[in-house]
Amino acid sequence: MENKKDKTEESKIKESSRRKFLKSGFAIGAGTVLAGGIISSVSKVQAETSGNKIKVLTTNGKVIEINKSILEEYKLKPCDHTAKNHAREGIPYRKFTMVVDIGKCNNARKCIEKCQEAHHLAPDQEWMKVYKMQESKEMAPYWFPKSCYHCDNAPCTDVCPVSATFKRSDGIVLVDSDQCIGCKYCMVACPYEARVFNWRKPDISDDVANQEYCPETSVPPKSGTVGKCDFCPDMIREKKLPHCVTACPNGAIYFGDIKEDVISNGDETVRFSEIMEAKSGYRYMEYFGTEPSTYYLPPVDRIFPFKDEKKTDS
Repeated sequence: MENKKDKTEESKIKESSRRKFLKSGFAIGAGTVLAGGIISSVSKVQAETSGNKIKVLTTNGKVIEINKSILEEYKLKPCDHTAKNHAREGIPYRKFTMVVDIGKCNNARKCIEKCQEAHHLAPDQEWMKVYKMQESKEMAPYWFPKSCYHCDNAPCTDVCPVSATFKRSDGIVLVDSDQCIGCKYCMVACPYEARVFNWRKPDISDDVANQEYCPETSVPPKSGTVGKCDFCPDMIREKKLPHCVTACPNGAIYFGDIKEDVISNGDETVRFSEIMEAKSGYRYMEYFGTEPSTYYLPPVDRIFPFKDEKKTDS
């Protein structure tokens, strides 16, 4: 009886610890943290005494160990039997953001190529575009990467007649191609021209075409529907950074969680609030009142001179 009681108490303690851990908002950190990924917001949770351990970084900068089984229980893989509903709900306790350091961009286009590869897009379909920008003839030009801004006041979600495009609790705006009727109202409403229409049947393999569709992967693509940057939520659930972030050879793109005040480009992890203040970060055309989730750092402290060697949109 005494042993059974002790085991019951131990089980309660473990469950309480697990619940506190999940309530703290852990969703994407762990493995990518120590590899330069996104810091997880875990605090005041002690590791269990059995099972495989992994290291995580708390919001106060301390490295602790937790039981790996906690993550496996919490993690939802894209396109499993419950993924369709979870795709609309978002990842709890998160508010994702992207930060682009313009001074590091040299139009390498690796972000575009990786995005197209991962989402099986046609060569002329670009969810991320890089523009040549110049404020005036007296000022130096610079490269300006632009994709969907996942706005908090997203006009695209307001005009969709069938709720095919929607805003999640974690800030991500997605498109459900199963529900999209191709009316293009969202494309007209978007002031940033961030959406692309799939006019023709995708040129994809049978293996890709036969995959179960999920809004979190945007795969397989479907003709007669609208596509756009999705912030790669399937990668986030796998504790990885979006494809464009890791593909950039110059570390120009950062991704992270505003609630955690942390962003990473895969090589370095910085405080979102500190880099915004230190480098005068801003949001593009925010006078529309759309509240974009993407921020820019001005083209200062450039790591190389501007060169216009490739054909780009302008």
